[in-house]
Amino acid sequence: QVQLVESGGGLGQLGGSLRLSCTASSLRISLYTTAWYRQAPGKQREWVASIGRDGDSAYVDSVKGRFTGSRENPKNTVYLQMNSLKPEDTAVYYCQATSLRGTYWGQGTQVTVSS
Repeated sequence: QVQLVESGGGLGQLGGSLRLSCTASSLRISLYTTAWYRQAPGKQREWVASIGRDGDSAYVDSVKGRFTGSRENPKNTVYLQMNSLKPEDTAVYYCQATSLRGTYWGQGTQVTVSS
């Protein structure tokens, strides 16, 4: 059974950093385009970042220059390094893996930025 498990969320300080991880099982992450999404209370889920199979990345404007996505294929893991945290980054963060084989989501990890 395919699973994506996020970790690394928690309480972050204003201006601080957190690194999220997403580890896949029963799925070779190297064969998938991966992405991070987030959902703040009362808001729709929004795309945050994509990390392609070759490592290229794209970001929503609100996190450009602050967040960096990466992947470590031997560990079947993708990351989201979040720097210069802002209160508006508070949300549940989800990772997604997609290919022609299908699309899979993790269960989410809560990130709360305190001011």
